[in-house]
Amino acid sequence: MTQGSAFLVPGDMPRPGDPGLFPESDDRGMLWRLRLPVLALTLLLALPAIAQAGPPASAIFFYPWYSNMRHDGAYAHWTQGGHTPPFDVASQFYPLRGAYSSGDPSVLRAQMHDIAAAGIDEVVSSWWGQGSREDLRLGAVIRAAKRYHLRVGIQLEPYPARSIDSVGADIVYLRSLGIRDVYVYRSNDFGAEEWWPVTRQPNGMRLFAQTGRVGFAARAGFAGFYTYDILVYDGAKLGRMCEQARAAGILCAPSVGPGYEAAAATGDTRVKPRLNGGTYDSMWRAANDAGADVVTITSYNEWSEGTQIEPAGHGGRYESYDGAYGLHGRAAARAYITRTKHWTQLTDR
Repeated sequence: MTQGSAFLVPGDMPRPGDPGLFPESDDRGMLWRLRLPVLALTLLLALPAIAQAGPPASAIFFYPWYSNMRHDGAYAHWTQGGHTPPFDVASQFYPLRGAYSSGDPSVLRAQMHDIAAAGIDEVVSSWWGQGSREDLRLGAVIRAAKRYHLRVGIQLEPYPARSIDSVGADIVYLRSLGIRDVYVYRSNDFGAEEWWPVTRQPNGMRLFAQTGRVGFAARAGFAGFYTYDILVYDGAKLGRMCEQARAAGILCAPSVGPGYEAAAATGDTRVKPRLNGGTYDSMWRAANDAGADVVTITSYNEWSEGTQIEPAGHGGRYESYDGAYGLHGRAAARAYITRTKHWTQLTDR
């Protein structure tokens, strides 16, 4: 995903241009705004929800965009920045599972097992529009998550030509799949009032705006906000933002993460060091102290930006988790999965 100014898109696609909007006078836009309430109400009454008792207290951002030669006939996303997998990948770290394919059911099952073992309630799968690779894999993500009683939400990314009208259609489509939580990345691509045709529909879904401007999320009609970017929005800011959210009557879902290091994939020289787990702990502590309604985690497997907690392999020219929380060797590979369990248990109390 993105941290600050870095921008990554699936399949190593170039950065899309600014999304377009239908102007107010556009008949297509007007027709869609008239049809949306009927479609939303129909879905609300007719469709079942993904089984999950109560709203999630924790959610983790998940990326199903990886491909490899063995499973898919070509590598995708591991190749970012000119890297040549399987032994040269676009990350400062090397995954314990190697350059895997997110389309491999056995990989998905193992990943959902990790997330469930960490005590996380919801998997928020990156989604780049209808027909995208991430869309085609969403059904498999839902099936694998259901096996471990995990709820599934999506992070609605800034796909090419994303508009208010296309997002409205996306919401109806995702609702039909049983999705109930949608995290809208880069929500400020549109003005607050432009969001109303989507956010004011009785669709039984919770829409979260990715923004540090809590007032904007409230004016736009979102149920809550999240930050995602752990570089810009560090632990020191979470208390103030959650206080603003409570005053505005929306949910506070700030993001915590173990660190950030993206130079291998993007050339971004900014670093948020992991400090052997100290960074992760401090952000979790800040989110809990702030009274967050949902703690969102950046991320399970965004290897390109080095925010992942997915198990990592050992050293060589790659960094590892060795030393995190005093763990070494094989135990260190799962250090952040294990530590997340500690924090989710505290959050659920």
